[in-house]
Amino acid sequence: MAESLRNIRLILAYDGSRYHGWQRQPNGITIQEVIEEKIQVMAGDAVSLIASGRTDAGVHAINQVCHFKTRSSIDPPILKKGLNSLLPGDIHIIDAEDVPLDFHARYDAKSKTYEYRVLNMEDPDIFQRKYVWHIRMPLDVEEMEKCVALLLGTNDFSSFKSSGSGNTNPVRSVLNAGICGPEKGLLRFIIEADGFLRHMVRSIVGTLVEAGLGKINDSRFKEIIESKNRSLAGVKAPAQGLFLMKVLY
Repeated sequence: MAESLRNIRLILAYDGSRYHGWQRQPNGITIQEVIEEKIQVMAGDAVSLIASGRTDAGVHAINQVCHFKTRSSIDPPILKKGLNSLLPGDIHIIDAEDVPLDFHARYDAKSKTYEYRVLNMEDPDIFQRKYVWHIRMPLDVEEMEKCVALLLGTNDFSSFKSSGSGNTNPVRSVLNAGICGPEKGLLRFIIEADGFLRHMVRSIVGTLVEAGLGKINDSRFKEIIESKNRSLAGVKAPAQGLFLMKVLY
């Protein structure tokens, strides 16, 4: 007799440095592909692993949430242990558990928190080069904090949306936003929202850095938001400084 269908939620961390992002692609290895292959080894059937969000190439995660459905009877603790023995060292399963069949890692998420890390000092730290954006020129943190405050609330964030985005509704609600540091030159830009547009965090950080360098002020930052024009915002910050920190349900 066939086993009943189950829904298993995984919480995982990964270093995205050598991957072409989360989603399966024909031209490069991805996080989804690697984990699905190992689940098939453990559970005995092919699965579709759905994440809370599709991180881009080079982006990291501290607490990514995903789920898959299976008819395997494998216990979650055994699945976790087995997957961690099979997965490469830059992907780690933090937790595995059965959840209701209607749980959906993406659509049930209430908010996500991203952190972007900037190393603001003259000399680079070669041991952090895969995890920070190194900016040599001093940044004015106070001016950037004035701009960060303008992100709070519900707005049309078209000014920070990359072209080619599949998001048809550019309105998002930013619940929390702030800057921590500098601590030994490290600045951490933290943004929590009910959802994010493609490259939204990286585009925001790139524009905040322009404020930190004195190229724009908070009034201009507000004008950029209100313009809904991507061409007026700053450069897109490099992928390696971005971390998915938390997903709330």
